[in-house]
Amino acid sequence: MTLQTPQPPPSALRAVLGALDSETALRQPAAAALLRPNGPLLPAHPLAVYVLNGPRPELPAARRTGWRFLIKDGTEVAAAAEVVQGAEGHTFSHFTAGPYLDSTVRALREAWQLAQGSRTRRQPRLLTFPGQYATALWLHSPDTDPAADLLIPLAPAPLGVTAHRACPAAELLPLLARAPLARPLLLGSS
Repeated sequence: MTLQTPQPPPSALRAVLGALDSETALRQPAAAALLRPNGPLLPAHPLAVYVLNGPRPELPAARRTGWRFLIKDGTEVAAAAEVVQGAEGHTFSHFTAGPYLDSTVRALREAWQLAQGSRTRRQPRLLTFPGQYATALWLHSPDTDPAADLLIPLAPAPLGVTAHRACPAAELLPLLARAPLARPLLLGSS
């Protein structure tokens, strides 16, 4: 498998660079690690973000919503920046922090290891399942049936799904469909 890193549209990269220069954007709580950098902050590893909703999720129904860039401070990933696609290009949406950062880096490493010695072309994408609070690195193959695409669930993964184990989409999507839907916790309820 060869891994083809996507090229984001110039407007997506401009939106991230603008956010890194914006005092207002850097005031977001998830951007705290970006306030006192050890070196230049650089956007890296752009991934197209897709969202998949519904009781029977199928990859052709995933819709692209924007791009997510990992923000590097030297050699470390300090945050991620997400941009959304609009009628006039891309605009900065928000910074993120937390366990998905390290999990994304780990999944990308796993994808590169899978790529060694295979002739199948794969494009890394980020696939989110809002109803299950789940995210996966989607290794899309433009040359085959979508059911043959691979998904690497990021940690933390929903109950019954093993994080960082590459699975064919045809196996993982039914598991996610059966996973309990995430419900907001109401204060005072048990």
